[in-house]
Amino acid sequence: MNLAYRDIRHNLGRFLLTCFGLSLLLGVVLSMIGIYRGLVEDALTLVRTPAVDVWVVESGTRGPFAESSRIPGDTREAIARLHGVTAAGSVTYQSVETLLGGKKLRLYVVGYEPGRPGGPDRIVAGRPIARSHYEMIADRRSGLALGDRVELGRNPFTVVGLTEGQVSSGGDPAVYLTLLDSQELQFELAPPAARRELARGSGPAGTDIVNAVIARVSPNIAPEHVADAARRWKHLSTMTQDGQETILTRSVVERARKQIGLFTALLLIVSAVIIALILYTMTMDKLREIATLKLIGAPDRTIIGLILQQALAMGVIGFGFGALLIRSVKDYFPRRVVLQPEDGLALAVAVLLVCILSSALGVRLALKVDPATALGG
Repeated sequence: MNLAYRDIRHNLGRFLLTCFGLSLLLGVVLSMIGIYRGLVEDALTLVRTPAVDVWVVESGTRGPFAESSRIPGDTREAIARLHGVTAAGSVTYQSVETLLGGKKLRLYVVGYEPGRPGGPDRIVAGRPIARSHYEMIADRRSGLALGDRVELGRNPFTVVGLTEGQVSSGGDPAVYLTLLDSQELQFELAPPAARRELARGSGPAGTDIVNAVIARVSPNIAPEHVADAARRWKHLSTMTQDGQETILTRSVVERARKQIGLFTALLLIVSAVIIALILYTMTMDKLREIATLKLIGAPDRTIIGLILQQALAMGVIGFGFGALLIRSVKDYFPRRVVLQPEDGLALAVAVLLVCILSSALGVRLALKVDPATALGG
């Protein structure tokens, strides 16, 4: 006879309700892990999309994503002539906010040269940009559809293509413009500001500025060699693709990683305390039954097994419900939630360990029960 099964069946409603409450808590723990994975994926999306090997930015900076970078647009020609470079392109990155249907829409604008590295890796609907001005490709998360017209700066842009999964490290959906349009949007002064500069005697500022130059390198050449060659110009900083990704994961999302990790650890501790209290309460409700078992000669291992099996059942059912819940609602989160099998497995092992440790309080109480309690009134 399985005493744990019999006891659970006797109080099935209360046990399932307890498991459901625990599943909500464990679902939050799993969602926090998924949110962290999503933060990393979002941070690396735009840096991986061009599929390049070398990033060239302003001297003393660490790239267009970690901090501001401005270099002359003709830097691309110099990088393209380096030994081993097979393709080079200029790119710009900036955040903008506009109105669409009376609502605010925040976008991350990527400017690139069509036909060169820097554009979207795939278009899921529509077509690539074919004109040099006033066309854009938008990520589906922006809510834009083919044919929509969006006001950016002083010009309207028409959505001609849609991509998917292209967001900034802050979660803003990306849109792609031609380099000329993005330079005008980012670097051209508004008429009042231009007139003010002319009144001060300053000439009009040029817009042939980019945030970075990216390059693909021949498979026979190490990217580090190209980066070292570009670094010889003192006005430039250069890093490989791996270096750029390391900066993003250790700088841009580092604080969020620590905060989410701490919150996840606190939730696990809270889960352990809740499981311990639940098991303690369930054991308190069965003191007379446990005393009766002792009175008829049941060994301690039978009583320990009763409590431990209930704890493990609670953990397995709670984790299963929680995982199903988060997988069902993860697409409705405002930020990307990435659930990886290894994370789920690690959390499942942690939950089982927590259940085993939390059952110690109930086991201690059960072992202290006096068999004579069963004979009391």
